[in-house]
Amino acid sequence: MKKYIFKVIVVVTVALTMISCQDWLTAPSPGVTKLNDFFTSGTTAIQSVNAAYMPLMWEFNATYFPEWFIGDVVSDDALKGGQSVGDMSIVYDMENFKTATNNAYLLDFYRAQYQGIGRCNLVLDEVPNMSNDSVLNTSLKNRLIGEAKFLRAMYYFRLVRIFGGVPKIDFVVNSSNQWKQPRASADSIYNFIISDLQSANALLWKKSKYAPEDLGRATKGAAQSMLLKTYLYTKQYDKAKMWGDSIINSGEYSLVPNYADNFTLAGENGKESVFEIQYMSDPTSDYGDGDGFTRGTFTVILTRSRASKAGGWGFNKPTQNLYNEYETSDPRRDATIINPTDDEIENPAQEIYLGDRYLNKKYAMMNPDGTYIGLTHPTRGPINIKVIRYADVLLMYAEACCETNNLVPAKWALEQVRNRAREGNAAILPAFPNYNSYTDNQTDLRKAIRHERRVELGMEGHRWFDLCRWGIAKQTMDAYAASETPAARAEMATFVAGKNELFPIPAAEIDLDPLMEQNPNY
Repeated sequence: MKKYIFKVIVVVTVALTMISCQDWLTAPSPGVTKLNDFFTSGTTAIQSVNAAYMPLMWEFNATYFPEWFIGDVVSDDALKGGQSVGDMSIVYDMENFKTATNNAYLLDFYRAQYQGIGRCNLVLDEVPNMSNDSVLNTSLKNRLIGEAKFLRAMYYFRLVRIFGGVPKIDFVVNSSNQWKQPRASADSIYNFIISDLQSANALLWKKSKYAPEDLGRATKGAAQSMLLKTYLYTKQYDKAKMWGDSIINSGEYSLVPNYADNFTLAGENGKESVFEIQYMSDPTSDYGDGDGFTRGTFTVILTRSRASKAGGWGFNKPTQNLYNEYETSDPRRDATIINPTDDEIENPAQEIYLGDRYLNKKYAMMNPDGTYIGLTHPTRGPINIKVIRYADVLLMYAEACCETNNLVPAKWALEQVRNRAREGNAAILPAFPNYNSYTDNQTDLRKAIRHERRVELGMEGHRWFDLCRWGIAKQTMDAYAASETPAARAEMATFVAGKNELFPIPAAEIDLDPLMEQNPNY
């Protein structure tokens, strides 16, 4: 499948006009483009929206900061991995609940999201006032505005579930006296996200309307899926169910027959894809250059085996706890987790981390025979990161139905996911409630849906956020710690309820903006 990527544009700076009676003082500076002169064509509008997607791709600045370091590694699904406990020590601190306020990962992640928000604000400030031309018509203009609304909501969603309330910036910051802003409450941020997504839904196109080269852009289904998700996070289950009904009834999405196809290059932006972060092959080296200097993902090399044949760095190692969660016959386990043989482990001291030998398969880019696909550059991979799959939508919908006591559609949605996973073999993965000692009631259906989210979406960065929104992070992480190897258990600090569900606002940001308060107990 041909890969598509959004073009990067140079972000325009605002020229400050000097006021004087002398003509030479008021003449425009050479090489400076004013915003009013820049936003004059449809091509510019498209490029500006393209630039607003870019921070979603960023995974490296002063350090590596893909979101799965929190979604997987902080949870019971994965250990940090790497060469040793000191390799990416800032993530070691995070997974073991020892995070300091000067954590470089959190600072880079926080700032990347606000870069995205700033680019969205610029689009939303300028594009609505642009005149139509040979490129820009009213339909396209509305879609571009919808994309910017969706992206701004996505950036704020990524912030609020990690840090809680953050400053709500819905305007273009163009002077130093606008830098300092207080934190909005988490509820206020979630309401802002919902408002942006509702606007986006009204303006965006259905996926089927997009040309092939535009697949990967935000769609109406992506906005509705994020509304479903946000309403789950805010426990407004009736509204979540409503958006789930809308997506399912749209006919725009379906499960691909083969689960593992979701994690191949050929399977990208397919019928199960609701929203993916787009990457492509990039043969250039940008190590040390920071944000925005690559069009490839670091996730492939970060998660591949440290063995020479893979050339990876061995991070994000699935836990025994996750491995055991799969029913014995579940084919998704081997599509998610690599269990290398002793012969395949070249250097046990570097490849086995605190007793954990497993590897994440989903983003390893492997051939059917188990060999690794070669990369254009040794540290860059072209595979997209799956943010929302239709299977995720079905399970979120099942959850919303379960919590509103609509058990029949909840079981229907759950069964859609399990039926695909059993690959036509009725002898494996029985329908609810005929497994894991469940009985046919709401309480056990809730357990079954949570189990299914873990195994269906394993190693895709969802688990930590699910535990926190369900309010079971403390009990789950305590039970998980008790089951870990003595080596891993020795590194863990005690989970503190009311603190460790969130991470600290980076100290460098509070230094710049003293109006912000730190999260409790940091």
